Amino acid sequence: MIKTTLLNAIQAGAAQIQHFFNGPFKISNKEGINNLVTEADHAAEKAIIEVIQADYPEHFILSEETGELKTDSEYKWIIDPIDGTVNFANGIPLCCVSIGIEKEGQMVMGAVYNPFMNEMFFAQKGFGASLNDKKISVSNKTEVIKSCLVTGFPYTYLDAPNGPIQVFEKLVRKGIPVRRLGSAAIDLCWVAAGRFDGFYEHNLQAWDSAAGFLMVEEAGGKVTDFKGDHYSPYQPHIIATNGKIHDELLKVVNGGNV
Repeated sequence: MIKTTLLNAIQAGAAQIQHFFNGPFKISNKEGINNLVTEADHAAEKAIIEVIQADYPEHFILSEETGELKTDSEYKWIIDPIDGTVNFANGIPLCCVSIGIEKEGQMVMGAVYNPFMNEMFFAQKGFGASLNDKKISVSNKTEVIKSCLVTGFPYTYLDAPNGPIQVFEKLVRKGIPVRRLGSAAIDLCWVAAGRFDGFYEHNLQAWDSAAGFLMVEEAGGKVTDFKGDHYSPYQPHIIATNGKIHDELLKVVNGGNV
């Protein structure tokens, strides 16, 4: 069963994260000074892919460090072996393994696991979302001004109208709490669990959001791009909310006032 393989793969990756955490490991940079990749990322990714390929050798895999392992399969596994690598590299236990599964281009299943908090988020399309096997749902806030939000910032500064800093400034000047955890997958799961009311980010990759956006939708929330259109993880912009503040937050991100 594909769910069993997914959860086994998540646990295999998490075991590597825990093995390396706060220990000696090699760190290198991708593009940008603080866009890090560690020895643990590679070890976790290897462990995850081994589990998947043992059960489903014919499936397509897209992973952050390896890239694409292409096949003609209708299934694609989208893997972030450590979402929150900078946190991990600095001994901050806010990081996770994130895996989403597409079938025929539609996200059908996802899991996100933070082993340091022992929080396993799981979603299956049409069957809801859960945290440690207990059903979760989004919050009931109806106004942005009363919401608790979360965002992230790219490692290369985006100097653009309504960029990350401009939107952030507009919100915090109104006294709205905006958090920055350093892991988009956790951000999305915490929206799904009702801890945050909304999340927006200007520059994500597919592996950052693949599992998390399904989590939000299955918990009763809404996820779109910055135009308000159907969300695809293959474009950079995301707004994920409880649904009730979505239109208002969308306007703010696009230049409107709070």
